[in-house]
Amino acid sequence: MTANLAIELDRSSPVPLYFQVAEQIAEAIRRGDLAPGSRLDNEILLADKLGLSRPTIRQAIQYLVDKGLLVRKRGVGTQVVHGQVKRSVELTSLYDDLRRAGQEPATQVLALEPRPVPEEIAAILGVEPGTEVLYLERLRFAAGEPLAVLHNWLPLGLAPLTTAGLEGRGLYELLRGAGVRMRVANQRIGARAATQAEAKLLDERRGAPLLTMLRTTYDDQGRAVEHGSHVYRASLYSLEVTLIER
Repeated sequence: MTANLAIELDRSSPVPLYFQVAEQIAEAIRRGDLAPGSRLDNEILLADKLGLSRPTIRQAIQYLVDKGLLVRKRGVGTQVVHGQVKRSVELTSLYDDLRRAGQEPATQVLALEPRPVPEEIAAILGVEPGTEVLYLERLRFAAGEPLAVLHNWLPLGLAPLTTAGLEGRGLYELLRGAGVRMRVANQRIGARAATQAEAKLLDERRGAPLLTMLRTTYDDQGRAVEHGSHVYRASLYSLEVTLIER
């Protein structure tokens, strides 16, 4: 499936040739030029087409296998795996991240109503238990596939949120549009098995692995403006973190 894939090599560049090949194939996957399930030519054909050695091509393919973009299957060859959403850990909304990645985000609002706040959420938002807050539950899709179930609690009157607005835009975009100046968030990531209700919403089997995320977002005055408890399909979603030595 690489016949129409244009790979340009700069042999005078200090960037290794295997890495140039790998990055251009990865970009073709991200753009959708190589769809999930597409098969790559074998290493001999690829090496011949590009005028490279087999070890160079093998190194490029292995790099992409290690990144989770390609998979080797006995009797089939090397294939593009099902596209997984990879999200950097930043103060951004899932909707905006999916849109930037070309994943065609869509949202189904399952609940949007004032509710008495549970005791554990009240402590996080800094209000008395039983105080009414806005409860929001959404099912988020990426490229037509159910990806995540999102639960959020927000102080009442923070922003004029509507079902139509939330189905067309991300929560953070709507909050910023209402003048909420989000500055920092505390986030905890974990994992657990899907409940029966979650499995049904996400088109997974009961007990399937889910990635969990708890996030509390604060404005520039230090006030909690949103608390989220979200679950994501581990088969389609991962988080990327850059680590820096201090």
